[in-house]
Amino acid sequence: MKIAAAQMTCVPADVRANAARAAALAVTARELGAALVVFPEFTLTGYELEALAADPGLWTAADDPRLDPLRAAGIATAVNVALPGEGPRPAIATLVHDADGAHVTTYRKQHLFRHERDFFEAGTDDGRFELLGVRFSLGVCYDNHFPAVPGRGAADGCRVHLASSLYGTGDGIRERATVYPGIAERHGLYVVLANHVGPAGPWTGCGGAAVWAPGGALLAEADDRTPSVVTAGIGPVG
Repeated sequence: MKIAAAQMTCVPADVRANAARAAALAVTARELGAALVVFPEFTLTGYELEALAADPGLWTAADDPRLDPLRAAGIATAVNVALPGEGPRPAIATLVHDADGAHVTTYRKQHLFRHERDFFEAGTDDGRFELLGVRFSLGVCYDNHFPAVPGRGAADGCRVHLASSLYGTGDGIRERATVYPGIAERHGLYVVLANHVGPAGPWTGCGGAAVWAPGGALLAEADDRTPSVVTAGIGPVG
């Protein structure tokens, strides 16, 4: 199986525009032979916390018709959104759809970063799904700084950890370069990181969407300036 990691420059608080941008990258990933493409944190809005808190119209459920361009791309997708909840606050959540556009699972970010706690509800359950015989775990940005999150996935038979994230220039470059190969080395997982590139709310995304092999070897990596996808193969068990 081949998997793609995407990096995007989002249009602030414009769900339809970002769905179109993500769909174009998804088609590219499919044409490169990938079965699944992973997108960054807040794929459909950018990292616009105040706008998301003020406008529930920016929140996106798994069956939202604004996701139709992605569901029609002919490839499985992991797209991170502000997800409506039962209470007044949304969750930061990754929606997984298969290549036919059917909803597979939803994962809600468990470890909220600083000011996210003022606007969002934290999730309580780990994210898991299976595609083409491969078992996946899910984490969203700051989740991945907690080794227990991917560690529980590895213990549960997952082979690939998907990370929808936002890392900016400066300290974000260092964190990105240590956290993710560290997960691959420590837990024996393939790790797929999606990131922002260019303006992303208060930050500038550093790009570098990437895939690491179990043990920490880098398999594929994007540059620091271009919206794009990179792909890598997930080898057979053993």
